[in-house]
Amino acid sequence: MIETALEHYRHGGFFMHLILLTSMIGVAVLWDKINTLKNAGTVNKDELLNHINSYVLQGQIDKAISVVSQLKSPLTNIMRAGLVSVQNGKDDEEVQTAMDAVALREIPRIQARVGLLSMLANLATLVGLLGTVGGMIGAFSAVANVAPAEKATLLSNAIGEALNCTAFGLLVAIPLLGAYGWINSWAQRLVDDIHESSVATLNFILSNRDKIAR
Repeated sequence: MIETALEHYRHGGFFMHLILLTSMIGVAVLWDKINTLKNAGTVNKDELLNHINSYVLQGQIDKAISVVSQLKSPLTNIMRAGLVSVQNGKDDEEVQTAMDAVALREIPRIQARVGLLSMLANLATLVGLLGTVGGMIGAFSAVANVAPAEKATLLSNAIGEALNCTAFGLLVAIPLLGAYGWINSWAQRLVDDIHESSVATLNFILSNRDKIAR
């Protein structure tokens, strides 16, 4: 099985190397995004909100800040910015501006390079097609000067080898496209949770400012 695959790879020509390079880049991007999203989603948002709300109602904003400072994630960084602003006596607009500023820094990190997986999938397909077209052009050129009895055999072998590029390109593109859909959905779900939780936190602390000891 492996020997057969290696034989097909060798017969595919130069473009097989480009497709392999594309797949390696795709795996590296996928691994990076999985780690990024796992780290961003480690916080239990419902449990965190309960702790924050409880401390705010008790007027212990310093403890709320301590809780979010111990957890490193986009959500806790945004919450911390809002809580620190309230502790420093900033008005409602300044508190929201502080949280928005951190969100503008944190959220793009979650979504960064997700679209690259889709681009790499398309690239693998197109490079595979290009390799096949180039191989077929070479095949037809090669049979132009051979004996008629040999043309059919030579042409079928050459076309079979040229199609290896398309097959390999699709073999790389399909998993990358599936990975893109999965990672994109995961990232969007995290972003939605961050928006929902940060807005809930903002509204809660602003509506209970009178309970916060300064």
